[in-house]
Amino acid sequence: MRSPKLKKDPAARRTKTPEQALAALMRLCARAEKSEGDARRLLRGWGVNEGEAEQIVARLTSERFIDDARYAGAFVREKMRLSGWGEYKIRAALQRKGIARATIDEALGGADRTGMEERLRTQLLRKLRQTRYATQYELKTKLIRYGLSLGYDYETVHETAASLAADTEPCDEF
Repeated sequence: MRSPKLKKDPAARRTKTPEQALAALMRLCARAEKSEGDARRLLRGWGVNEGEAEQIVARLTSERFIDDARYAGAFVREKMRLSGWGEYKIRAALQRKGIARATIDEALGGADRTGMEERLRTQLLRKLRQTRYATQYELKTKLIRYGLSLGYDYETVHETAASLAADTEPCDEF
């Protein structure tokens, strides 16, 4: 007859020694870019005290496993190209991750902005196909609100939404 399995405490399972935490972060950083804020958050979750966490982050930074400038550049490229985000939303997300303002400005300044208006137009067209509206004004308002939520500037969103709304027929079948 088998003995019942003893359940381990989930908090005990998540706790790591500083050496285990360093090794785990090195593996994670080798696979994907991480920011200092990401590393600190993980270390807190693993129960590593503040002093040891700072030493681990300093070592990872000095050995270039973590580089906030490199992380910010990769984040900007990914969010612009793949997610279709605008500058404002990207800036806010990086600020929430604890990236320095100068680093964010540098990453956004070096971003390839070609095709941003086309990506916005594609996103708004996708939204247009899913949106119910009675008047062109209502449609334009909904498209502007959506475009702004993606982080694009008002002028670009307004122009794009206005051109898309002008090209549509009123849809009052709903």
